[in-house]
Amino acid sequence: MQHGKYRFIVGFLALPLGLYALFVVWPFIQSIYYSFTDWTGLSPDFKMVGFDNYQRLWDDEIFWKSLQHSLLFAAVLPVVTLSLALFFAFMINVGGRRRKGGPVITGVRGSGFYKIVYFFPQVLSIAIVALLFAFAYNPDSGAINSLLRGLGLDGVQPLWLGDPSLALWCVMAVLVWSQVGFFVVLFSAGMASIPADLYEAALLDGAGRATTFFRITLPLLWDTVQSGWVYMGILALGAESFAVVQIMTTGPGGPDYSTTVMVLYVYQKAFRDGQAAYATTIGVALLLVTLAFAAVVMRLGRRERLEF
Repeated sequence: MQHGKYRFIVGFLALPLGLYALFVVWPFIQSIYYSFTDWTGLSPDFKMVGFDNYQRLWDDEIFWKSLQHSLLFAAVLPVVTLSLALFFAFMINVGGRRRKGGPVITGVRGSGFYKIVYFFPQVLSIAIVALLFAFAYNPDSGAINSLLRGLGLDGVQPLWLGDPSLALWCVMAVLVWSQVGFFVVLFSAGMASIPADLYEAALLDGAGRATTFFRITLPLLWDTVQSGWVYMGILALGAESFAVVQIMTTGPGGPDYSTTVMVLYVYQKAFRDGQAAYATTIGVALLLVTLAFAAVVMRLGRRERLEF
């Protein structure tokens, strides 16, 4: 069995590792290289400028605003999204009342239907979701302000995406709505694999629903929660935040740069302003932020593995 083992392993890994190096690692290396140039992205000619782009980055107020917004996305969105998903999944799978003659632990009636409803936003493209909410947030004809007027709250008519103090939170709410269903289904699958005997024993000992959640469900699902935390943070720092800000906000990134995030700033500098080298510099900063976020989450979430 040991004969030719390493040749066998290398034979399987060579192609996928080669593709990963070509399409993932090499573009990162190229981006770092171009960040030391004055490349416009429109011409093959460029020259080395050393750390000029990084000095410009340090003095760029818009970059620091975008960094602050991206960090806020990474800090708030995973916590809110995963907390809601855990609550809904727990109620669907464990929070139902005991039926006569049935098991002690049961989900709510129609739990399968609720999973479909929660998962529905995942079927829609994030672009469609952003457009729908952009119409809903319209201060004149949008569904939200129309509902407020219908309730007699004519004096409460926020500008939503037009208000610098509200715009970023409105965008975050859209991302939470679009992503929470995926994690509800993911956590529901994990909870379904936890033996009901553990819950029954805890209930017989006098534990309530909250105690069973924090003492049984959450510890046994922690690996899944940790992975979801990293995944949601990467989405918040990357493509998902770019899509909703690009489609929903004025500017985009406005008003007054109140919703500009790092990935949008990279796009604007590269394709709107023709400053590809400076855009790659911002991209390098975004890479470092993403790696730091993943490292912090993995470090803070490290705990003894529990099995059942």
